Amino acid sequence: MTLPADVIEEARECAKLFRLGRDIEGALKMVELIDRSMPLMEGVCAERQAEWGRVLGAILACQERQDWLGVADWLEVEFVEI
Repeated sequence: MTLPADVIEEARECAKLFRLGRDIEGALKMVELIDRSMPLMEGVCAERQAEWGRVLGAILACQERQDWLGVADWLEVEFVEI
């Protein structure tokens, strides 16, 4: 399964906000992005859902540490690969 192009673009825009130090804007956009992406994961295989959970967990761990570049990397690379 591949994410739609507009979701991928939104993830990259969100990552860009984090890279620019605009973490509050990035966090708000990230919530919208995840909410929009979650329904796309319904009905995919268990392996893919586990991968999705791993990526989300890593993103949230980076956010908790206030590692904004880490959040950006996970969004821009791993998230869009799902």
